[in-house]
Amino acid sequence: MSQPHKPQAMKIDFVSDVVCPWCVIGLGGLTEALAKVGDLVQAEIHFQPFELNPDMPPEGQDIAEHVAQKYGASPEQSAKNREMIRQRAAEVGFEMTMKPGSRIYNTFDAHRLLHWAEREGKQAALKMALFEAYFTAGENLSDAKVLIDAATTAGLDADKAKAILEGDAYAKEVREVEAYWRRNGISAVPAIIFNDRYVISGGQPAQAFEKAIRSIAAEMKAFAVDA
Repeated sequence: MSQPHKPQAMKIDFVSDVVCPWCVIGLGGLTEALAKVGDLVQAEIHFQPFELNPDMPPEGQDIAEHVAQKYGASPEQSAKNREMIRQRAAEVGFEMTMKPGSRIYNTFDAHRLLHWAEREGKQAALKMALFEAYFTAGENLSDAKVLIDAATTAGLDADKAKAILEGDAYAKEVREVEAYWRRNGISAVPAIIFNDRYVISGGQPAQAFEKAIRSIAAEMKAFAVDA
């Protein structure tokens, strides 16, 4: 008599920033892949902090100006890239409204709230609320009110969020986690680490994630049998 199927426990660390468009696309691809593999795995996703621009001032910077300085892209290239990213995001069901005049912001406080949200069991909900606040609504993610509104949307306590933002709660923890991932070779995001061993980089489509998940699950099953 065959044994009933037992999903393979799979830890997924999703290293990303909340102003990273490819992180939205990568998360969409990963989510779709997990839906396709069904009960093959029981995934536990942990959103890990990464700041694309840790020295960005609170007022932020014009996105086209920022991209030109950082990557040497012309305004035309920036516009073309924005449209390509918008289309890729739409393919995973996410609406992006990035346009000329959009700004990029410091995200450290957002990561402090995400650290807290994980303890409250609402990290994924806050991550999506922050993505939507920035990419869909064009909000300033270094503004406390915007962050508190996102926390409320995610089902978190507004007063607790406000108290965290007014102090330095979780600042040390976030810095330590950011440093850990950089020490371990993460220099660009998204970086998706499966079971502390396998890394997929970039905003990959669902097919790439599905293939990786099935392969890792098969290897885990074979290892369990051999053990």
